[in-house]
Amino acid sequence: MALAGLGARPAFAAEAARGMAVVYPDLGEPFRQVFTTIIEGIEDKLGGSVISIAVANNANPAQVADDIRKRDVQVLIGLGRGGMRVAAAMAGELAVLVGCVVSVQESEARAFPVHTLAPDPALLLTRLKRLRPATRRVQLVYDPKLNGWLVRLAREAAKAEGMELQALEAADPAEALRGYTQLLAAADPAHDALWLPQDPTTVDDNVVLSLVLREGWSRNIAVISSHLAHVKRGALFSLYPDNHELGRTLAASAQRLAAAPKAAAGGVLPLRQARAAINIRTAAHLGIDVAAVQSGFDLVYPSN
Repeated sequence: MALAGLGARPAFAAEAARGMAVVYPDLGEPFRQVFTTIIEGIEDKLGGSVISIAVANNANPAQVADDIRKRDVQVLIGLGRGGMRVAAAMAGELAVLVGCVVSVQESEARAFPVHTLAPDPALLLTRLKRLRPATRRVQLVYDPKLNGWLVRLAREAAKAEGMELQALEAADPAEALRGYTQLLAAADPAHDALWLPQDPTTVDDNVVLSLVLREGWSRNIAVISSHLAHVKRGALFSLYPDNHELGRTLAASAQRLAAAPKAAAGGVLPLRQARAAINIRTAAHLGIDVAAVQSGFDLVYPSN
């Protein structure tokens, strides 16, 4: 276990920063920079330095918890799966919350809030409707154990945009592939869009992604994704984390927990602190006015 603050605590640091600790996985780049930027956002919001603890992948959560108990910590923020394991070990003692987790079962978030990296469906579908106003239906395949909560949000978001959500459940990759094949075969290119969520059961970067992007291109079906890397490969657009703003949001949540720890409620939360990426080659292929929409995106592919 490595223990390191991201900077000396200034004398004028806000009281809010005292008693806060952040635990995150001790990983190499580019992941280290992601966690560093999130912690910088936390400290920016709190107005002072926090205790930051990097833990190795094989670290014993109980040993890390013992180290935290020796410090004057009232609220613990766990980042990534490594941080979540420590937070879960201390949930009965401290106010804890978790952030920067790709996917999580709802049963894992009953004792504390978990801020995932899954973009809020409302943000995704609002942007989709703006790019392709004729869209009437959004289709996806998902694992209900991992993304049942997300699909519930997506149904409400689709309704608010005047669209229908067609969501097929899949318990394994083979069933997922059958689901995507079924959706693509029945899709109406003029009015349907296909969404690839952050779902390790149903979305793999080889067979499923290749099938969906190939069929989407050949049939002019809009494919949107919750994975930034998919935009570079041909998806129309994606949302991805603004890590500094995510840190500020986690800090605000931590402040609320510190003020009323007994009122804390668990649950899985989507990412709202998001930036956007677009593939302008795909957009042009779909008949979208690239010049009119490109300025609304933070990343543009292809880059040349």
